[in-house]
Amino acid sequence: GLDVLINNAGITHRSLADKTDIAVFRKVMAVDWQAPVEMAVACLPLLKRSGGGIINIGSMLSIFGSSYGAAYAASKGGIVQLTKSQAVAWAPDNIQVNAILPGWINTDMTRQARIDVDGLHDRIQGRTPADRWGDPEDLAGVAVFLSAAASNFVTGTAIPVDGGFSVNI
Repeated sequence: GLDVLINNAGITHRSLADKTDIAVFRKVMAVDWQAPVEMAVACLPLLKRSGGGIINIGSMLSIFGSSYGAAYAASKGGIVQLTKSQAVAWAPDNIQVNAILPGWINTDMTRQARIDVDGLHDRIQGRTPADRWGDPEDLAGVAVFLSAAASNFVTGTAIPVDGGFSVNI
């Protein structure tokens, strides 16, 4: 069997929504949304044997719009709906499906965004109550919880890990 599948695919392309090339849009959707669908379906027989679970990695853009990243936001919004649909479909097989929605985490992708977008670092840090950008390690606790027996009755959730960014206006 397979205990946990973590779908962590993600690429982005920064362009205004009305200037997004459709081929680029399709590529982002193929990596960020379609690949997790295909992985889950391919692993389903193994998950059924073990009663394992799936953790889909969304983004804060799963819940916010983005004028400069429509393809990424659409793909990650789709991850939340995929998570809910898979959770409902596969709960009878004892498979829990949940999503983690990282906020502004220090990654290669966000480091490039800080180079490309003037003032982004200060704007993000200023809105984040934790007063810092996240580190990849900040996602570990939620991932461990969702992978453990302690979360056996948790399914269909999307948990932001963003230092309070999504609840601060």
